[in-house]
Amino acid sequence: MTKTFIKFTLALLFATLIFNSCQQKSKDEKDEKTQTDGQADLPWLKNAVIYEVNLRQFSASGKFKDFEVRLDSIKKLGVDILWFMPLQPIGIKNRKGSLGSYYSIKDYMAVNPEFGTLDEFRNLVEKCHQKGFKVILDWVGNHSSWDNKLITEHPDWYTKDSSGKIIAPVPDWSDVADLNYENKELRGYMINAMKWWIDECDLDGFRCDVAMMIPTDFWVEATKELNQTKKVFMLAEAEQPDHMLKAFHACYGWEFHHILKEIYKGNKNADSLRKYFEKTSDIYPAEAIKMHFVANHDENTWNGTTKESYGESEDAMTALSFTLGGLPMIYNGMEAGLDKRLKFFDKDPIDWNKANGASRFEFYKTLAAIRHKNPAIWTNIDGQTNTQIFKTTKEVFAFIKQSGNNRVLVVANLSSKTVKMDALEIPGLEQFSLRLYKNMKTDGEHLYELGPWGYSVSTVNEPTE
Repeated sequence: MTKTFIKFTLALLFATLIFNSCQQKSKDEKDEKTQTDGQADLPWLKNAVIYEVNLRQFSASGKFKDFEVRLDSIKKLGVDILWFMPLQPIGIKNRKGSLGSYYSIKDYMAVNPEFGTLDEFRNLVEKCHQKGFKVILDWVGNHSSWDNKLITEHPDWYTKDSSGKIIAPVPDWSDVADLNYENKELRGYMINAMKWWIDECDLDGFRCDVAMMIPTDFWVEATKELNQTKKVFMLAEAEQPDHMLKAFHACYGWEFHHILKEIYKGNKNADSLRKYFEKTSDIYPAEAIKMHFVANHDENTWNGTTKESYGESEDAMTALSFTLGGLPMIYNGMEAGLDKRLKFFDKDPIDWNKANGASRFEFYKTLAAIRHKNPAIWTNIDGQTNTQIFKTTKEVFAFIKQSGNNRVLVVANLSSKTVKMDALEIPGLEQFSLRLYKNMKTDGEHLYELGPWGYSVSTVNEPTE
């Protein structure tokens, strides 16, 4: 089946418009955006797909050279941005596990020999650029390892308790020491260290770890300084509107992620998503980008695999993360059916030879292709994308995104029961072409049933690449 004529109910036709993603914010709100102008300064963001690289677990060796051999496969998958978890040497003092945490930085301007050499990483970045990838590095500015030389050379750069003892950011992070951004010299050091990676390796940006734990004015200063060297992409592991208004191109869609998980558990439903997008359209600027994901390194290790978190709803939830706008993200191994929690402090390589690996690869490849080809689901650069999220039932989440003549229609049953759709009939959408679906029944003219966690993604006037 390559096409279907999908019809909706008259009730859907006159349904309440919940959310319009292109609604313009006030001029005063836009003027607050001081260092990044949406995606205007980085047009390649508009239809990008990001891929998180856990290099330690990516291969048996964990070396740059063994990541490099899979670049063609990752490109074929449809990835545009490679996000490497931290690559610096890891502290030994108070280390957790046999290898320690990526996020316990011993030397900000060096490469962990566990992965290879600085020259090898330079060469890897060059090859990534040749293949059309952008490369960003996970930046850990909030804390360092306990044996970072900064502790002995600049103890005043660290947060201390009432007795003058350096402390961890939170008690559970016992392997790292908290940095104090009230110190201007520390700020200058961190910005210079980030510049070093751009100068040495031609990086295209940074994913900023726990960005909300560092003052926003530092990120404003850092972004301004970095852009003097190269226009860089800044992704905040945070969700505060203040960050998006002032210093970052994109932030995490944590709330979206947690709503999806709660829907699968039965604690939330389609109404919860509608209310979420209604709320975010009010508090974020129109050009703000949320990174949407069903998994990342933290979720996989600490909270469970995608199968544990979503069960049979995984495909529907992933399809939503790719089609609702924002910046979709794939965690390495998901395209091969990753079905285990990767260890965080010890060696635990991904198994790239899962029985369902080929089908998962094709699933993500199809979603990435839909993302690339349809301006309707690109990030909202010029305010010309309209999003209509319709109020149907508590089980069904349905929306249309449109940019010019291009339209994308997504209908998802966000429940574990079969939903009859025979009442949902509206003529006039005959041009839609079915691109991806699961647990759906159609007579060729209209969609009339969605099974448990069933969904469909259809397009009109999909441009060719």
